[in-house]
Amino acid sequence: MLAFAGAASAQSQGAVEASFQQWLAAKVVPDAKKAGVSQGTLNAALAGLTLDWKLPDLAPPGAPKGREEPQRQAEFSGPARYFNEAKLAGLTTAGRARTQQWSKTLAAIEKRYGVPASILVAIWGRESGYGAAKIPYPAIRTLATEAFMGARKASFYPELIAALQILEGDHIPLSEMRSSWAGALGQPQFMPTKYLTTAVDFDGDGRRDIWESVPDVLASIANYLKQNGWEPGVGWGVEVVLPAGVACSLEGPDQGKPLAQWEAMGIRTVDGKPLAGRNGKRIGHLMMPAGRHGPAFIVSKNFYILKTYNNSDLYALFIGHLGDRIRGGGAIRGTWDDVGGFKRSDVRAMQERLTARGVDVGNVDGLVGYKTRIAIGEWQQANGRADTCFPDAALLKAIR
Repeated sequence: MLAFAGAASAQSQGAVEASFQQWLAAKVVPDAKKAGVSQGTLNAALAGLTLDWKLPDLAPPGAPKGREEPQRQAEFSGPARYFNEAKLAGLTTAGRARTQQWSKTLAAIEKRYGVPASILVAIWGRESGYGAAKIPYPAIRTLATEAFMGARKASFYPELIAALQILEGDHIPLSEMRSSWAGALGQPQFMPTKYLTTAVDFDGDGRRDIWESVPDVLASIANYLKQNGWEPGVGWGVEVVLPAGVACSLEGPDQGKPLAQWEAMGIRTVDGKPLAGRNGKRIGHLMMPAGRHGPAFIVSKNFYILKTYNNSDLYALFIGHLGDRIRGGGAIRGTWDDVGGFKRSDVRAMQERLTARGVDVGNVDGLVGYKTRIAIGEWQQANGRADTCFPDAALLKAIR
């Protein structure tokens, strides 16, 4: 990602700033008024507004496109880093303390929305360190910059209008509306459109304050999960031991089976306990974010509800596992192998080759999502190889 503070001369930056002001007047103001934002709110929000040239991922008019740098993201280069034990232990200790501190509030939220306190606290901890993380960016300036000259302008424009609606309707002072560099608001890190539909005034002070009010923060997270289909009384999943005879390519949300059927295939929890418990008809899904190079899990629909918060298997697993630990559970028992040594562009090239053969790998984006893992496993099986359902440097070249 590139910052363009020095990519353009003062004169060209001045020209872009002038175009930005014209865009605000001709495009943003009329659209915001149609969305119910008053002239007074617009005057306050846009007065003296300038572009933030230090934001990453910008594409100013006339600027050359940046060359993609090698990316070694946790999804395909060492998932173990995502589950750093020191970080997890710190979040667990702090999460237990916050759970006790806010026990009455959490109980009331769980009663209303059906989401366990441990999950809410885990998301709170992951997103903002229980409110300790700095959220330093003025949201309107950040969103306006991204909507005008970000690499993903189209996705940021409705967020800018929504942020102006928040100022109009929720009485959040402009000075308090802070965001991440990508425009995500407050401790739950909601984009403005999600704030409008999801944020909750749980403390009853007339403001949906996800920046400072812990009850509002936790209830807003719960409301988000409920709106997306959280099933009360159902755990997110459990770590299991996968027998060698069970194909790792059986994973994913599209290949769910009754728990009794998984159990009949020889799958047990890591403690050796039966998987089905009292409800063998409940559907479970195999989830192996590193294929056979990491732990295996049988997850419920609620795991995929967690993914609506952040569309990453590792994120959802982190939240579920941290929630378990906050409730007194232990560490993940399975080990993560060192599976680095390749770039996102290598994965993308493999995905393009498989797609050209009619194989569904999901998005051709260089990320090792579940469809790509399934495709790798099926290729390995078809070519007489032991299935791992995860790439390594040699496999990326071999798959044609």
